[in-house]
Amino acid sequence: MIDETEDLIDTLYGKKISNQIQNASEKSVRKSSKAKYQIFDEAEFTRGREVLGDIIVHGMVASGGTDIDWLIEHKGSFIILEFKGFHNDKINIAQGQMIAYEKLYEKLNQATKCYLYIVGCDDIDFSNPDSPIWIFEMSQWRNNVIPKNTTDIYDKKSNKQNKFIVYREYMEEVNVEKLRDLIDSHWKEFEQL
Repeated sequence: MIDETEDLIDTLYGKKISNQIQNASEKSVRKSSKAKYQIFDEAEFTRGREVLGDIIVHGMVASGGTDIDWLIEHKGSFIILEFKGFHNDKINIAQGQMIAYEKLYEKLNQATKCYLYIVGCDDIDFSNPDSPIWIFEMSQWRNNVIPKNTTDIYDKKSNKQNKFIVYREYMEEVNVEKLRDLIDSHWKEFEQL
C-alpha cells in the first residue's frame, strides 16, 4: 500500500510539475511580427550563393573571401551588422576582416554616418524578440573598450593567431527586440541628417 501511494504521489506530482514547466515555457516565448523581407525562392538563393562560391577554386593562390552579413543604407548613411557564433564564450574575427571593417567604418564616417555592430550569438531564434544576443559597436573597438586579443587569455598555451578573440564578458547583452530598437533609432537619426 505504501509503495502504491508513493507511486501515485510521484505520478501526480510529476505530472503537475511537468504541466507547470510546459505552461511556463509556452507563456515565456514571444514571437515577433512576420519578417519584413523573406527568401521566397530558397533554391534560387542557395544557387546564387553556390555560383559565387565557384569564384575561388583549388589551384588558385588566393583563398576564399569574407562578406558583410547585413548592410542597411538610408539616405546615404549606414548600419552594418556582422554576426559571429560563440564557441566557449568567445567569438573569433579574422584580423583581415576586422581591418576591412575598421577602414570601411572610418571612410563611411568621413562622408556620412555609419554604425557597425559585431553581434555575438548562440543558437539564436530571431523570431523570438526575447532571445539574447551580445553586441559591441566599432567605436568601442577603436577606443579599446574591447580588448584586441590574438591569443586566448584563458589558454596560455595557444599561440598568436590571425584572428581576434573577443570574449562574451566584454560585449553588451541585449535581446533581439533591443537590437531592432537600436536599428530603428539609427534610421530615425538618419532621417534628420
